[in-house]
Amino acid sequence: MSIFMADCDLPGITLEHLAQAQRRAIEASERSTALGRPIRYLRSVWVPGDWRVMWLFEAEDAAAVEDGMRAAHIPFLRVVDALDLTSAVMTAEKTGGG
Repeated sequence: MSIFMADCDLPGITLEHLAQAQRRAIEASERSTALGRPIRYLRSVWVPGDWRVMWLFEAEDAAAVEDGMRAAHIPFLRVVDALDLTSAVMTAEKTGGG
């Protein structure tokens, strides 16, 4: 499984609406996984001044994340490969590689 970022431009979104969208994303991921197409919601980052939200997922491919975002009714600009550098740095430190 790889990490993917769903990039969203959500003008006017409030923290309450973002929390609701997050719940929908988690539920859509769980439903997809139960149906044999694994997606795992990792986290999201909100940049309130830009109305930008970046959602991180673990999945087999970008198409699975796109389908999950659609199922959660969250509009997105794109889904791209991403690296979770926090995990990468921690892994390198644990193995002596960093």
